[in-house]
Amino acid sequence: MSRELYVYYQVPVHQADALRITVTEMQDRLRRETPGLQARLLRRTDQTAGADTWMETYAVSPATNACGVSDALRATIEQHAAAWRRLCDGPRHTEVFDACV
Repeated sequence: MSRELYVYYQVPVHQADALRITVTEMQDRLRRETPGLQARLLRRTDQTAGADTWMETYAVSPATNACGVSDALRATIEQHAAAWRRLCDGPRHTEVFDACV
């Protein structure tokens, strides 16, 4: 089965542009370093809380690696993310899922 990562966290609205630019650059770099990596950045807006929920998703093409996101790649993602964690309001939460088909 192919493992996928879903990482979510809160970001104050005033940090949204900085976060989007920073994470997009990080994911572009990770895609260059990891053949077959598919990475996305999603945002759920909450107009009343002053902070939005952001989600990064990571998967690896089964043609490249049938196991999906390895522990080593997960550690690399977290290492890169440490540089901009100050933009977040609270911790990053990582969920690991196995693709069923």
